[in-house]
Amino acid sequence: MILIGDKDIPSEAIEKINCCGDIKSTKSNSTLLFDFDFEILKYTQKNNLNSAVIVGNIKEVMYASSLDAKYIIPSENILIQAQKIADNYMFDSKILATIENSDEIEEIALKEIDGIIYKYITE
Repeated sequence: MILIGDKDIPSEAIEKINCCGDIKSTKSNSTLLFDFDFEILKYTQKNNLNSAVIVGNIKEVMYASSLDAKYIIPSENILIQAQKIADNYMFDSKILATIENSDEIEEIALKEIDGIIYKYITE
C-alpha cells in the first residue's frame, strides 16, 4: 500500500498546482498534484512529469490513466469503482484514497485500494 503524507513514513514530494505556469516554481522531480485538467495532463505526459490527478467521475479516471497519471485520486463516491476498473484494465496508474488520519488506513486497506494520500496535501 502506498502511503503519502504519513508522518511516520517517508514519501515523495508532492506539489499542488493550478495551471501549467505553476510548474516552473515547483521542485524538480516532485509529483504534480492538480484537479483534472486536460491541458495540464497533456503537458505532464509530453514532458514525462509525474502527476497526481484529483478526479470526480469515471470518465476522468479513464482519461487520467490514458494520459499517464502516476496517481489517480477519485472522490469518495467512485473510489471502489475506480479501483475495480484500474485492476480490470491493469492501469499503470495507482488509485489513492484521501484520508484525514491514520485511523482510516485499515479501512482503505480492507477495500484493497492501492494507497492513501492525506487530505492536508490535496487541499
